[in-house]
Amino acid sequence: MSDIQKKLEELGITLPSAVPPLFNYVPYVTAGNMVFVAGQVPIGGTQDYKGKVGIDVDMETAQEAAQQCALNILTQVRDAVAGDWSRVVKCVKLGGFVNCAPDYTDMSLVINGASDLMVAVLGEEKGKHARFAVGAPSLPAGFAVEIDAVFEIKPE
Repeated sequence: MSDIQKKLEELGITLPSAVPPLFNYVPYVTAGNMVFVAGQVPIGGTQDYKGKVGIDVDMETAQEAAQQCALNILTQVRDAVAGDWSRVVKCVKLGGFVNCAPDYTDMSLVINGASDLMVAVLGEEKGKHARFAVGAPSLPAGFAVEIDAVFEIKPE
């Protein structure tokens, strides 16, 4: 059992089923030793994470939404490596979009929900990543958060 699978179990995390794309794209693309994960929204949790952060959605809920996005990202990475977590070298980058009002400025705190989860699951060395966190006037289907990712993997 890989370190990542062990950590998921220690944390009591069961990854959700992969969410199929709703439009004309694929959930991830592998190019060389990189996996590019399409933007993931917070589908699969116990809540409907929709609305504008800072207006309809509080910080704690927004961070939970970001965590759900991170779980969906990990699901896509798991599928990209055919379940072989030993192939995951590191999370290279997360890109976070927060559905918020124009004057909202705490996007980085929201996306920390995903960043913290990556470090908790992958460890410091594999989990620390470059990142951006920006506000958006709206996101698909009214979701509060959307996050994409880039991972480095070992070849098969």
